Amino acid sequence: MPEIIYIEKRVQTLPRTQAFLRRFSNPTVIFCDHYKEIFNRRNQNFRLQKERPAWIVAQKEGALVHPIPPQFGIGAKRSYYFSHLLNCPFDCGYCFLQGMYHSAHYVFFINFEEMQEQILEKRGGHFFSGYDGDSLALEHKTHFLQEFFPFFARHPDCLFEVRTKSGVSAPWLQQQPLENVVLAWSLSPEKVVEQVEKKTAPLQRRLALLKKAQQLGWKVGLRFDPILAQKNFYSVMRTFFQQVFREVVGKQVHSVSLGAFRLPRSFQKNMEKNMERPSLLAHSAPCTSELRYHQEDKWLSFCAEELQKYVPQEVVHRI
Repeated sequence: MPEIIYIEKRVQTLPRTQAFLRRFSNPTVIFCDHYKEIFNRRNQNFRLQKERPAWIVAQKEGALVHPIPPQFGIGAKRSYYFSHLLNCPFDCGYCFLQGMYHSAHYVFFINFEEMQEQILEKRGGHFFSGYDGDSLALEHKTHFLQEFFPFFARHPDCLFEVRTKSGVSAPWLQQQPLENVVLAWSLSPEKVVEQVEKKTAPLQRRLALLKKAQQLGWKVGLRFDPILAQKNFYSVMRTFFQQVFREVVGKQVHSVSLGAFRLPRSFQKNMEKNMERPSLLAHSAPCTSELRYHQEDKWLSFCAEELQKYVPQEVVHRI
């Protein structure tokens, strides 16, 4: 069955759109006036779309680079995120995107130059690209990093984090390490990966890539986010950290982040409908604006103490 690609009429003749289309074999192309006509429709079946998502090629408007509160960064006074992609091929049971969006289709924003212009307006900060979609998983279609690695190489005063759960390596294996780029992998215990992080790379594959990236000279980041409820939590996490640091040189890690599972209450209804494993929410406690675990503080404090065995305390950021 051919893949379906929706294209905003205003971008159909652009070189990046045409290059993108050439990466598919006989796709079904449908033109639209605005991506929200497709993406924001009501009564869409998120679960069904997740099995075979379409692509929507669009131009993002307005502010493209957004500030991140300091407590959610990795030490910078000014941190920002930007998104070239909405949604990803993975199907994590805790992903807030299935509570925020009505659609599982991929929205690919191709106005890279405008994103870069807005990044330069905020130069000197940290920039994160993996908030609304995995930074690496769909690189073979988007060629996002092929264009943004050279951009950040020209602007060493901007730090760029590439965050992923994928097993993709080609973009950074083909690139000389950049001093201002951090390759960061989200990591969870193997049972969590198998049960909750559907379609992502196995833990051992991620660790092998982290090890390879360090050997090549890349800065690497470890993202333990979210920390999820699980049976025998303390022994499982202690063993998990031991496994991670058998492969990763802790003293050479650029940064580590620790974050708990939190869900805006406004996303709860959609997420419970779309999740295949809604039991993740059963252990959470209602707060004014979000759901979170009762034992969050105790669990994160334990993890922070364990991590001090392997990495300098100053590189651990609790978010």
